[in-house]
Amino acid sequence: MIWLVWLCCRLSAVSAQQDPELLARDLEEAEILDYNLIDNVARRVPRHNRFLQRLETRPRMSEFSVRSTIISRYAFTTVSCTLVNSGSEPREGQFEMQIPITAFISNFTMVIGERVYHGEVIGKDQKYGGTDRKNRYSRPTDNGEHRVETFKASGTIPRKTEAVFLLHYEELLQRRLGKYQYTVSIRPQQLVGKLRVEVNILENSGIVSLEVLPLQNSKSRGNGSSEDDISPPPSTVVGQTKTLAKVTFSPNVVQQSKIARNGVLGDFVVRYDVNRELSVGDVQVLNGYFVHYFAPKDLPPLPKNVVFVLDSSASMVGTKLRQTKDALFTILQDLRPEDHFNIIGFSNRIKVWQQDQLVPVTLNNIRDAKVYIHNMSPTGGTNINGALQISTQILNDYITQNDIEARSVSLIIFLTDGRPTVGETKSAKIVSNTKEAIRNRFCLFTIGIGNDVDYQLLERLALENCGMTRRVREDEDAAAQLKGFYDEIGTPLLSDIRIDYPTDSVEQVTQNLFPNYFNGSEIVIAGKLFNKTADRLHVEVTASNSDKYVLLKTDVAVDLSGKNHVGLASSGAEDPTDDQNYVERTWSYLTIKELMTSWLKSDDSEEKETLRERAEKLALAYNFVTPFTMLKMKELASQADLPKEVYTGPSTEGVGEIVQGLQGHRAPSGPVVAKPAKQKVEVTKTSADGDPHFVVDFPLSKLTVCFNIDGEPGDILRLVSDHKNSGQFLHQDVKLTTQEPLGERHQMTSGNLTKSMDINAGKALELKGRLIPVVWKQRKIYNGEQEVDCWFAKNNAEKLIDGAYKDYLASHPFDTGTSSLTENQL
Repeated sequence: MIWLVWLCCRLSAVSAQQDPELLARDLEEAEILDYNLIDNVARRVPRHNRFLQRLETRPRMSEFSVRSTIISRYAFTTVSCTLVNSGSEPREGQFEMQIPITAFISNFTMVIGERVYHGEVIGKDQKYGGTDRKNRYSRPTDNGEHRVETFKASGTIPRKTEAVFLLHYEELLQRRLGKYQYTVSIRPQQLVGKLRVEVNILENSGIVSLEVLPLQNSKSRGNGSSEDDISPPPSTVVGQTKTLAKVTFSPNVVQQSKIARNGVLGDFVVRYDVNRELSVGDVQVLNGYFVHYFAPKDLPPLPKNVVFVLDSSASMVGTKLRQTKDALFTILQDLRPEDHFNIIGFSNRIKVWQQDQLVPVTLNNIRDAKVYIHNMSPTGGTNINGALQISTQILNDYITQNDIEARSVSLIIFLTDGRPTVGETKSAKIVSNTKEAIRNRFCLFTIGIGNDVDYQLLERLALENCGMTRRVREDEDAAAQLKGFYDEIGTPLLSDIRIDYPTDSVEQVTQNLFPNYFNGSEIVIAGKLFNKTADRLHVEVTASNSDKYVLLKTDVAVDLSGKNHVGLASSGAEDPTDDQNYVERTWSYLTIKELMTSWLKSDDSEEKETLRERAEKLALAYNFVTPFTMLKMKELASQADLPKEVYTGPSTEGVGEIVQGLQGHRAPSGPVVAKPAKQKVEVTKTSADGDPHFVVDFPLSKLTVCFNIDGEPGDILRLVSDHKNSGQFLHQDVKLTTQEPLGERHQMTSGNLTKSMDINAGKALELKGRLIPVVWKQRKIYNGEQEVDCWFAKNNAEKLIDGAYKDYLASHPFDTGTSSLTENQL
């Protein structure tokens, strides 16, 4: 409202012919694109026409919304953007969105005026023929420094018309430093009239440590800390129960302008963790697929043998080397007394701190190591191959001489800012030399600093040697990034982990052998079940911890009732198998990722082609855009061609309807579908009839109940006050229960895996000794201007209201029925 008041004041100035030039400048500064106002100013300020024409060429973003549903770490995200061309000529509208580099796009749709363009995922070997060059999509481009990809799409918007862009993507959240992190980019490039982010989380084992970080920009992104300001962004609302959480962020224009006037607000970040009780982990089964989350806690750390290999070439001069030194000083302080370490600096020459050995962690050794690092000076070229060969030789010799391979974890942390310029300079040869030298005895972790680093080489080195890689932008806090990366791998808890299931029970299981498990991380395995009717799944975990051999066995109960499927009751699905499920998509996601990794590591052309074909086939089956697939935009010629639902993923409507009751207003539940204003194209499968809808409160129980009455045209219903002596609802005590076959009843916030996955399953209200089946819904009241959350009574409110529908019929509009139906007043 503030900017509206300001706008009215400035309009008064124009009307009074008081300095309209100032208003034009104010418009440009505030980026408020009211085209009626622009026309007004244009008539009074001719010399500002060029500025006004420039504003008019830019379609206004009227709405930008993001809705995410996270079910057991698997996130479904829908982005909706509405651009309005209020000008007198067609204008090009562009939609741009940064998505995590780990995510797969699963759908994209554009609705421009009366025309609908639907994205079809096809293999890259197919010929691509765009239907309209003016309405195009470009595949995500890798902006790896940020670990994101940028998706772009554009289309020509006719005059006085709007365009809606709908993007869907999916990802499996990774656990780092003890928390899952969900990040969504909010960079609409302009102030938006209606901006909203909604994150719904469902975790059956229970949600803990939920937090919303301040908006992150490029310099603070991903460093793992926000010490200066830990408060969430303005307008953030958080609601949480034991297993459910809802986070919303909906800043108005004034709040947006205080954050960033150019519309680049930053990253909205939600972090959380889950309860962990079973030592073998959390196994979830649904419709013939299973996913196993393994993250043990309270284990003593393994000793580690680590060699730090640091680039000290001339290109590291200045901030990069200084921040690297600062990070190493902190990391050295975090080494444990049982650890051993060494430091190697390299440029065109290789300088080893302690020749041919690793030294124990003592006060003197830490002090001497800091002096060595402090005296490093940038000079010369970059001999990456030589540094890796010497570091692997030192670590191999130490492992062999001390016979410690099974009692500790060995690793190399390699840091550089450039490309190989001295010695062996061919990337493929460096990778093969390093792999041959390491021989699967330990892992190599690589870090690239700056914009000139050969990241593909570092990524390949890490992939071939069971490690991870990390990029640090030139304008980011390298010291914090390096420390955060080390913290992820600095505390190994287990080594040589193997997770097995009976071979006659499962198939197509993802990776089940892991060299290390680090504190704060998580191991995830998924697969298919041979026998979908089996009621148990046997799990065995073997691993090494210090000088102990760990063996964990258990039989996991498999729920066959379908109750652990989300959203069936509210989405209208009759058969659980009709809807795709998050467990199956988790399996497909992991399988495609592993095929892509194997393809990247393979040097055999025939093997690479087989891996590519398998990955492409699976991506097409699940509608994922990968390096082997692409989106082909296809114009739908008629309503008959339009899918019933634009989103091809699973039904997540139930989660939205469950969580939305926790706090505040919410966006429409379920997949965002193309419903632009004044469009005749229908894309949803829901509809509303003209029958009356009722919403009533039970104050004693703090419950809201809604129901429909299927009446006949012309019926007049008697609606009077709910008096204390005869009222049905106001003074009644109603209980929400769960109908179970054995008579069991569970509370709404139960963390039971098989009972809480679908909160609507078997829900009923107990009123006056009657049980009324209900589901969680949302209803619009006051002519659709407000929404209310309620438990919806099915079957025409049977058993909920006293008497029958006909008892409430009135003979005329003034019939109060006080003579005979006092007991049945609504």
